[in-house]
Amino acid sequence: MNDYPPVTVLMPVYNGAKYIAEAIDSVLGQTFKEYEFLIVNDGSTDNTTQIISSFNDGRIRLIHHRINMGIATALNTGLFNARGKYIARFDADDICLPERLAIQFSFLDAHQDYIVIGSDAEYIDESGAHLFSYTCIGHSNERIRNKMTLLCPFIHSSVMFKRYPVVLAGGYSLYAHNFEDYFLWIQLKDFGKFNNIPQMLIRVRFNPSSVTIDEKVRGRIFRKIKRETIRRGTITKEEGEILSGIIKSQDTKKIKESSYHSLCGKKYLINNHHPQKARASLLKAIRIHPLRIENYVLYFLSYFPASFIQLLHTGALAKPNNQ
Repeated sequence: MNDYPPVTVLMPVYNGAKYIAEAIDSVLGQTFKEYEFLIVNDGSTDNTTQIISSFNDGRIRLIHHRINMGIATALNTGLFNARGKYIARFDADDICLPERLAIQFSFLDAHQDYIVIGSDAEYIDESGAHLFSYTCIGHSNERIRNKMTLLCPFIHSSVMFKRYPVVLAGGYSLYAHNFEDYFLWIQLKDFGKFNNIPQMLIRVRFNPSSVTIDEKVRGRIFRKIKRETIRRGTITKEEGEILSGIIKSQDTKKIKESSYHSLCGKKYLINNHHPQKARASLLKAIRIHPLRIENYVLYFLSYFPASFIQLLHTGALAKPNNQ
């Protein structure tokens, strides 16, 4: 393998044994071959390491953290050890489609004024079944910039970016917990242009062990701090400690599992209108966490026409405090 390949695929993992083999296979099956595959094992206590070691491919480099240090630290470890000019982010429970690296590398290599490129995606549930197809909030640089202070413009595990500007920007913030990627894009606004490929290049998996939780569950204080720090482009250690405390207080099996089923129910209702599937997911969420009122509201709405649900959803997105 080239000691300095043009692309580093960067994948942090913590206790990812359930899905990591499929994720690795999808990277090794890329049509583009000139990359290193840098995996940062962030203190896993399951058999993640054994699964990674079972792959005999010289492009794989494995870095270990002795203890779990969090995704931002793991990403920075990878970022500062990467050899590639371009970093392709990826998560250990997602799936790369075969042309992903080829398409993104070709774009960035041909457009040197661009520094980040993402893509549309297919979202799947924990079993790999289709949940919904996601179209980014913008594909052109102009469209992305017009909307990026309101909504995150990229799916994190879909992006490829130039490594050097991200290093100059300081890498991933250790304080922007659960939105370290969004905060980074804000830091990069003055370094170059952004783009999203209008094509699904990855499959993103929702699962109960993921950190992906509907931010309504996080609460008003979490959303307020996130909104203000994105607007300012700065975040303090004190704000980071508040965010971390909220996340740790919600790091329970009950909250994660109920949030997962609730999120699936919401997506089946709003993004991929299957009311029966939505009700099945919402009933699971209610059984696990019966005190969360929103699940009852969503269940009730599942009996209304899709057009009415979309109208309500569009109105909610228009509110300035919806972050």
